[in-house]
Amino acid sequence: MPVKVNSQLPAVKILEADNIFVMDEARAAQQDIRTLKILVVNLMPRKMVTETQLLALLSNTPLQINVDFLHMMTHKSKNITQNHLDTFYKSFDDIKADYYDGMIVTGAPVENLAFEAVDYWDELHQILDWSRTHVYSTLHICWGAQAGLYARYGIPKHPLAQKLWGVYHQTVENPKHVLFRGFDDDFVAPHSRSTETYASDLPHDFEILSYGETSGLSLVVKKNLREIYSFGHLEYDRMTLDFEYQRDKAEFGEEVVPDAYYPNDDPTQRPRMTWSSAASLFFSNWLNYAVYQDTPYDLRELAKYEYFNL
Repeated sequence: MPVKVNSQLPAVKILEADNIFVMDEARAAQQDIRTLKILVVNLMPRKMVTETQLLALLSNTPLQINVDFLHMMTHKSKNITQNHLDTFYKSFDDIKADYYDGMIVTGAPVENLAFEAVDYWDELHQILDWSRTHVYSTLHICWGAQAGLYARYGIPKHPLAQKLWGVYHQTVENPKHVLFRGFDDDFVAPHSRSTETYASDLPHDFEILSYGETSGLSLVVKKNLREIYSFGHLEYDRMTLDFEYQRDKAEFGEEVVPDAYYPNDDPTQRPRMTWSSAASLFFSNWLNYAVYQDTPYDLRELAKYEYFNL
């Protein structure tokens, strides 16, 4: 089933070229069902790339989804035009009276800064507080996961001796968990970060679902699935790590090749895509089991849930 977005969004043409069905507003208005409402807080600098990656994964489900994109008003984006933001994005003021079945908070290249030093930290913190009564299940990705844990529980991030960068094996700690339904015993996922979260810092009502010998924590969840924290980048496409490698090589002269990414560790060769099936299955499971199965039909009922009033 399709995701529903503004038909003029540039990502739509890319997705349609890959035979991924995206529904426009006119056709969606004829559907006699309640669509899932998903909010994407897009903190990544290459916003159009992230839009395409996430929409491709959200579309791989039998559910119809309405996606809103949110940007930080307290941050000046350098890699996207203001016209794109004005046309396809909303501000927190635009949506703070709305309710959503699910929310995705992306990563951001600010992990070496203290959280409070990030220029949009207060705004993001406000959005995370708001989500307790207005969003049923939130998926945090990479720095977005570290930011969520710090904002909600005061859990710090810790610097790594060297950047974790590449594609790494991950375990499935609980094969019977709904988020890993259909998974093999292990899988691979891209990681790109210089900090980590310690398992020993997690609250007692959290469960570690996936771990990597090299990458550390991969996926942890609040047991009621209202909060999901992914420290990797399953949403990355084939060439994302290559872009980061070429960027760092050009800007800083760094020639550190991402682990287990290029064939024979040769950056002149086309990277192998080894995580797409895991990514597709994970996002489908999140939408189905953490969002669709339990979200009330009337999203205004969210504010009455005991969880959100703790």
